[in-house]
Amino acid sequence: MSASLARRATFRDVFAVGEFRALWASQILSVGGDRLALVALTLLVYDRTHSPLLAAVAYAAGYVPWVIGGLLLSGLADRLPRRQVMVTCDLIRAALVTVMLVPRMPVTGLIGLLYATTTFTAPFEAARSAILPDVLKGERYALAAAILQTTIRMGIVVGAAVGGVTVALIGARSALGVDAVTFLASGVLVRFGTQARVAVAKSSPNALTQLGGGVRLVFGDKALRTLLMLGWLVALYEIPEGIAAPYAARLGGGPVATGLVIASGQIGAVLITPVFTRKVGPLTRSRWMGPMAVCTCAVLVATICRPDLAISMAIFALSGAFAIYQIAANTAFVARVPNQQRAQAFGLANVGLVVGQGIAFMTGGAAAEVVPPSTVIAFAGGLSALIACGLALRWRDMSPAVGRHSARHLRGHAPLHRQAPVHAVRSRLGPNLRIGPRFRSKCRAWSFPSLFSAAVSLFLFILIPTGHAWCVLPS
Repeated sequence: MSASLARRATFRDVFAVGEFRALWASQILSVGGDRLALVALTLLVYDRTHSPLLAAVAYAAGYVPWVIGGLLLSGLADRLPRRQVMVTCDLIRAALVTVMLVPRMPVTGLIGLLYATTTFTAPFEAARSAILPDVLKGERYALAAAILQTTIRMGIVVGAAVGGVTVALIGARSALGVDAVTFLASGVLVRFGTQARVAVAKSSPNALTQLGGGVRLVFGDKALRTLLMLGWLVALYEIPEGIAAPYAARLGGGPVATGLVIASGQIGAVLITPVFTRKVGPLTRSRWMGPMAVCTCAVLVATICRPDLAISMAIFALSGAFAIYQIAANTAFVARVPNQQRAQAFGLANVGLVVGQGIAFMTGGAAAEVVPPSTVIAFAGGLSALIACGLALRWRDMSPAVGRHSARHLRGHAPLHRQAPVHAVRSRLGPNLRIGPRFRSKCRAWSFPSLFSAAVSLFLFILIPTGHAWCVLPS
């Protein structure tokens, strides 16, 4: 057995890489800066105008500009050196936020500057996502992706809270000044903490031509299309966060309960991610991806019983724990995208994700005006579970077999992150990749039903002794 198979990568191995530490720190500053600017400017606009509509328009800057930046600017990280793109985006965002500090800046000008600032977040994130596989390979990349996803989850929740506290303590205008400093610090970290690399695209097509090539690549390949849709399921199973306030209000809770509802889903993922990435091998993660996506969504159907706050938090935490399948989807997506189109592909994925979340949150909010929020969440969970079932069945026919047999046959071949599409591997290896029907049936029988039943059994085992009522029945 080779050394790479005998010893799995650890989180210490990932953090031992100086370039990753710089990218990770820059992401913390970037996410924190985005949240701080969004909260500060939203409060500043509302304080000046007392208009809920203008405040909502300002807050929408966290989502709408992603469409423009993701579609038209993400490809810059393929045509230009990726470090240069990241540093330039940080400098532009710092300059735009600094302009917001000009006294007596009109409200429309402030909102326009915020939209422009968020637009340059899309190419920054695309460049960071595209450069990470160059910094870390194989299992270390999977661990790095898990760290960054966890950081984003925590950054969104903590960043909004810290942003509100910061504005309360030093004022919105001073908070914008702090935000500009975070972008400058991020640019310094990327510039001096990562290596210079040449642009990966051989030619330099215009933005529309490159966008068309990215669309053909992502949507023209069945595997990439499946992985993309598995990633976009987050728009449906994170609806509880979008309607957390009315959901908590139905339970008799206030702002604290709302915060607990939002945080519970993130906590589940944060707690399980280290175990999933360290203890489960790459081929097994790939095989479990579809069933875990189904479980992520199906668990939410339990809210139809209108559980109390404690049970609701457990449901959302369990859903978030299963949602770590996104790590496997991310890794498989990177393995199948050519390096010269990686940034554009990530840009398209991010655009669909942000747009989908915006539509899902608005639809869920509108539906919660008519029916109870718990019913909205249960319906979204059931609908997304059906979609996930179809995607899981499609992915099962593409993903490689798992277990000792497949490990023995694949030993000596390229690692997972360098493997060709599965159909090409099978055609090259021929019968060597095949396993007996008895073993295949055991794998299929165990991977989904047992995983789901074990999770539900554990869920019942934990909750029933606590004495909580499962359902809050209407009077």
